[in-house]
Amino acid sequence: MTTHPTPAVISHYASGGADVDDATVWAVEAHLEVCAECRALLSGAVDPGTRELLDRVAAGITAGITAGPGPVRRRRLPRTGVAARVLPWLATAAGLMLAAVLFEKTFASLPSLVLLIAPVAPLLPVAAVWSRRLDPAWELTATMPRTGLPLLMRRTLGVLITVVPVLAVAGWGTGHSPGLWLLPALGFTAGALALGTLVGVDRAALALAVAWSAGVVAPSLADGQLPIVLTGSSLPGWALTTVVLTAVLLVRARRRPRHLTRTFR
Repeated sequence: MTTHPTPAVISHYASGGADVDDATVWAVEAHLEVCAECRALLSGAVDPGTRELLDRVAAGITAGITAGPGPVRRRRLPRTGVAARVLPWLATAAGLMLAAVLFEKTFASLPSLVLLIAPVAPLLPVAAVWSRRLDPAWELTATMPRTGLPLLMRRTLGVLITVVPVLAVAGWGTGHSPGLWLLPALGFTAGALALGTLVGVDRAALALAVAWSAGVVAPSLADGQLPIVLTGSSLPGWALTTVVLTAVLLVRARRRPRHLTRTFR
């Protein structure tokens, strides 16, 4: 539209455009964008009810701008992150150690259940801390630049910081040397992470826990003797095993950093 629309056309447009064809409506709207005079004419053609509504909206916007933003009421959001979801597994590990202490105090003639359970106590929370089923932001986490080994080690360290004090209290309460429960626990944790590069940490932890329970815990309770792998002479072997498994994990992580994202699930 090269000329100004007539007042009648603007009046029809202001009333809803029922009597104006689409081409004319589009031309009027394009003209109104660049013509202040016709916009003023349009504001005069609006019915009183619409004008009153526009005035109220304009007054409300002006008052809001003048008053500025009001105080923001902060609400504590529910904890739905990984830490909150792993808490039940940490509580389970602590409960197992408490039950082991009570069992050992009650049945003193049997092998130490604290030493038998301590190696696999961290496995459940370690598996849970990198499980895609428990991580609500798994897709985002898996695509982060610092995903893989650094994130896994930070989460594993967080689990050990929580579990090791529980093991320390259990070992102190039953009078066992710290090395007898600490080194096997670290060895199994390193083993779960190293094996996790192949099958996933959750599967590796479950396999190691089942193998230890079937191959060591059950026979020890049946025979009434503590296995040689949980005596003082086995400590150098546990230390060497932990170092070797940690080295294997680091080597695999450096050679195939992207592979960790797919297998640690």
